[in-house]
Amino acid sequence: MLRLDRLILSQDDFRLAADLTIDAGTMVAILGPSGAGKSTLLAAIAGFVTPASGRVLWQGRDITQAPPGARPVSILFQDQNLFPHLTVAENVGLGIRPDLRLSAPDRARVSAALDRTGLSGHDDRLPASLSGGQQSRVALARVLLRARPVMLLDEPFAALGPALKATMLDLVAEIATENAATVLMVSHDPDDALRFAPMTVLVAEGAAHPPVPTAQLLDNPPPALAAYLGK
Repeated sequence: MLRLDRLILSQDDFRLAADLTIDAGTMVAILGPSGAGKSTLLAAIAGFVTPASGRVLWQGRDITQAPPGARPVSILFQDQNLFPHLTVAENVGLGIRPDLRLSAPDRARVSAALDRTGLSGHDDRLPASLSGGQQSRVALARVLLRARPVMLLDEPFAALGPALKATMLDLVAEIATENAATVLMVSHDPDDALRFAPMTVLVAEGAAHPPVPTAQLLDNPPPALAAYLGK
């Protein structure tokens, strides 16, 4: 269970409050107007933003002060965060060892992750030689190898076309289900939320609200969300 216990995120004129619980193994969309704090919320869970007050707990353990690398969390960013000077296999191998001193079994795991994400034969290519969809798959393969129980998606597939984006979301859902992972996905697209996430956290007007059924929220959105969606 992921618990945000009276969490306050504050910087200059920005303030976001979150007091909510997400059950382990749940796939949750994060929806809300631009600038409301969706990405900031994920960054706080991942350890890249320090809360002004409150706690982040995973399975009852307080991880508020834990550094990002020590948290049970993997995060996918929109820019994929690939290292341009490393090959596809090396970028994925970072999910096992940051120093890339990989054993033969480690390299076998990298190959298996590349095969799972449709990248067999791309081991020695550099990110710049890949399409946007292939780069997304490299980043996802690295997350797959990290095998953390919490996956955070900060619109990693926003730049992809509708068909490819749907394929990537389905692949994430498949991997998350197999690993019983908890997934939080920031999105600006209600169709993506409906496809991927049974539950949604609304971030609006200074608060991240407890998760509610996605279809229910979109059928009857509160004013802030309705205005953002143009309803």
